[in-house]
Amino acid sequence: MLGDIAEMQRGAPMTKKDAREGDVPVISGGREPAYYCDLSNRAGETITVAGSGAGAGYVQYWNIPIFVCDAFSVKGCANVDTKYLYYCLSSCQDYIYSTKKGGGVPHVHISNIENMRIPLPPLKIQQEIVKILDKFTELQAELQAELQAELELRSKQYEHYRDRLINSNNIAIPSVKITEVAGINRGRRVTKEQIAGCSLYDVYQNSLTPLGKYDEYNCPENTTFLIAAGAAGEIGFSYEKFWAADDCYFFVCGEYLNSRYLYHALRNKKQQITSLVRRASIPRISRGDVENLKIPLPSLDAQERIVNVLDNFESICADLNIGLPAEMNLRQRQYEYYRDALLTYAETGHIISQTDRQTDRQTDRQTDRQTR
Repeated sequence: MLGDIAEMQRGAPMTKKDAREGDVPVISGGREPAYYCDLSNRAGETITVAGSGAGAGYVQYWNIPIFVCDAFSVKGCANVDTKYLYYCLSSCQDYIYSTKKGGGVPHVHISNIENMRIPLPPLKIQQEIVKILDKFTELQAELQAELQAELELRSKQYEHYRDRLINSNNIAIPSVKITEVAGINRGRRVTKEQIAGCSLYDVYQNSLTPLGKYDEYNCPENTTFLIAAGAAGEIGFSYEKFWAADDCYFFVCGEYLNSRYLYHALRNKKQQITSLVRRASIPRISRGDVENLKIPLPSLDAQERIVNVLDNFESICADLNIGLPAEMNLRQRQYEYYRDALLTYAETGHIISQTDRQTDRQTDRQTDRQTR
């Protein structure tokens, strides 16, 4: 049992108001330090388990001085490697979350997990498992960083080519105010009660995430729109009919302006548009500021060519935005599988599948409930 092979201690109360500022992390109920102070109550290798709130039960490993507050610490006793215990508890993270108790504010206490069964091979084998998992963790972190860097690089590459295509230095291409080539309309308010039970058209109000659906529309297909309040300045485009609510401007393009080109041109102006947003309790951008925006206006044929190039590039970036995070998730699951396989080997002397391990955990939970 965990309680037999580890020293488990509750944290000490402290408030941010009473603490003096420093560089010691204060571990409380979240995944990140609650704040930093100049006092520690744990030194050296320590595992912490968050005590309450949405992050209750979250397991972390520390090798620096920390102050354990609304949490408790776990440290290996003689012949028990603390880092090995951390990997064991991380492997059981979902189970630890499931032990939360309490109504409004969930809690995880020492008593919730002190009876957990922990595989305990000889110390040398524990240390060898830690060495393998540390290396695997390092490789996993490097891969995640590389994939994230690739994602950011492709996004910057897309923005670079978009800006070059639209910001042509050709003096024969005029820049015009949007109101010269398009109408700017503000949407009409709908309430959540009005859209309850509706299922036809997306409703855009104060963000690019639809508020819901409505059975009417006030914008046709292929319309560019701009959020006026809330996520003010965000630029969207809909290939389908939709309802623009009162915190949404939409553009009705004239005969000389391609609506999809307008979308890309406004995205190119994003920094300027963001600077026009008035920062208050609810950020807003005025209709007058939008009306004064200028965009380059090449011929319709040139607009269409630019749209084709940028849409293709945007499609590639979208595939990367889907593919790379999926790859990162796959690598994380692969890491967890091999971690669990190693810890299973430490317990049984043979490797079992992830499914079998999950079944064993369910059986453990049922046994714990019957014992209590």
